[in-house]
Amino acid sequence: MVSIDKFYHAAYVLKDVARITDMIYAQKISDKSQIYLKTENLQVTGSFKLRGAYYKISQLNEEQRKAGIVACSAGNHAQGVALAATKMGIKSIVCMPDGAPISKVEATRALGAEVCLVEGTYDDAYEKACSLVKETNATFIHPFDDEEVIEGQGTVGLEILDQLNDVDAVFVPIGGGGLISGIAYVVKTICPHVKVYGVQAENAPSMYKSVKSGKQITLKSVQTFADGIAVKHPGDLTFEMINKYVDEIVTVSEDEIATAILSLMEKQKLVAEGAGAVSVAAAMFNKVPIEGQKVCCVVSGGNIDVTILSRVITRGLVTSGRKATLQIALDDRPGQLLGVSSIISKCGANVTSVHHERSDANMAISSCFLKIGMETRDFAQIEEIKKALTKAGFKIIDK
Repeated sequence: MVSIDKFYHAAYVLKDVARITDMIYAQKISDKSQIYLKTENLQVTGSFKLRGAYYKISQLNEEQRKAGIVACSAGNHAQGVALAATKMGIKSIVCMPDGAPISKVEATRALGAEVCLVEGTYDDAYEKACSLVKETNATFIHPFDDEEVIEGQGTVGLEILDQLNDVDAVFVPIGGGGLISGIAYVVKTICPHVKVYGVQAENAPSMYKSVKSGKQITLKSVQTFADGIAVKHPGDLTFEMINKYVDEIVTVSEDEIATAILSLMEKQKLVAEGAGAVSVAAAMFNKVPIEGQKVCCVVSGGNIDVTILSRVITRGLVTSGRKATLQIALDDRPGQLLGVSSIISKCGANVTSVHHERSDANMAISSCFLKIGMETRDFAQIEEIKKALTKAGFKIIDK
């Protein structure tokens, strides 16, 4: 069974390996609460996963070390296992879903692990890892459903209480539940009055639905760019601990996650992956009442693929009213485009793209559709532009 002494022991083992990551006051994230960020995205390997993986592997006996280890991961646990095993001179094989970001796959290889790509999701990689354990007699390093892994992850909770001893609430991302199980156990043992909230992507809500129904549920599929928390089935131990120690679980949409990533980049100069930003999204979009409270959001990882990042930024701009597209029906004659662009300019927005469509079967032969992309301040400015265009006689087409 987990115990608070083991969490302190894990902190001792990790003191020369894992960073004590900074707690940053994020004044610009919310004007209703005091938001602090626990920056595990700046951890060695770019996520908290190093903590649990290293502590678990450090406790293996000599016979287990000689047999080697096998793990499965969407990317972050993989890197933690690879680094820990290489440091201790242990052979490691990591099964990863073939859709894992290339950056995470290559980083795992660079840290010394053998990578086995498996078609499908994390759960498919898990099945492959289990078969490899039977074949090789290696030790399986579970990414979340293991007491020593949970104790390693829970060292984040010890640091939170040390760095922010008057915290009112802690938001923690949930995939399989290892991080929040450790943090919640520590927080509720030392400071039982502090609220602990779990956050999942609404397109991968396995733990959310399991807790709501009172039994573990396996999702048929998960579809979220927050790949680090895209888990179909929650862990047995983590399900039990979350039921006992976590106050509430909420979900956030893909657009809300993208907006949180953009906000962290612009306002805090921090890069977070989707899984790492869900905690901030929950606070930003008021998923639970935290007005006037001192809140810690655990930014659990920063290993986002750069090809995904550009799309996420675009989505975040659209969701926050910073980027908009209008479609306008025009008479195809000189001066029309000038009139539209002049109005947009007077309203203070910037035109970024223009496209004429003359071949639509639904329009008059002498007409065209103008699709115009803009950089804007917010939704209020978009509405101001629409009203000005309508007043000038232009017809805006709803998409």
